[in-house]
Amino acid sequence: MIRVTAFRWVPPFAQGLVRDLRARWALEEAGLPYEVRLIGFDDQKSDAYRALQPFGQVPALEDGELTLFESGAIVLHIAERSPALLPGDAKERELVRTWTFAALNSVEPPISMLNFIDLQPGGVREGAKPLRETVAGRTGMRLDDLAKFLGDREHLVAGRFTAADLMMTTVLRNLRNTDLVAQRPTLDAYKQRGEARPAFQKALAAQMAAFAANAPAPNPPQPQPKP
Repeated sequence: MIRVTAFRWVPPFAQGLVRDLRARWALEEAGLPYEVRLIGFDDQKSDAYRALQPFGQVPALEDGELTLFESGAIVLHIAERSPALLPGDAKERELVRTWTFAALNSVEPPISMLNFIDLQPGGVREGAKPLRETVAGRTGMRLDDLAKFLGDREHLVAGRFTAADLMMTTVLRNLRNTDLVAQRPTLDAYKQRGEARPAFQKALAAQMAAFAANAPAPNPPQPQPKP
């Protein structure tokens, strides 16, 4: 049985975006049975978990005697086992790999930096606003390049959904706190097509259910001093 690690709980700003979602979605598309091992922040620091994932992140995937980390490597490993994610044509398979890496290496880095700036406690500080403008501009350039390539295509490769679309959709979802995708109707429609897929909906629901089940108890109201 394939096993994927995921967090028991994360703060609301990260819920629905944690990268085990990529592995779950790929497994659902491929129709492969799997189980999820939920971990906490203390588990991340343990020697046992670091043996699976040297950086303490999620996901890690255990498939028999093989252990993998990094969501891109995991998704491509799953894709190799399923024509639902990787075409049979050799050229198209290489293009799927190319666009999977493009999502991770060309599109995602400026998005990650933008999120890092935007999600600081207290919001964007005055001194960081010029940097944010620069990073947002770089992000927009990448999005424009992607939209131009897509044109009237519904998918990146092979005229159908592949692992490349799975990865690119999850990357674009990281901009949900901005209107950068919504400003580009081609990308907005592309992202929504991915999110509408039943396998995505099932994977997302499972991730969110774990967060709901393991949410910390709210702080009890403190007694008020008597006048």
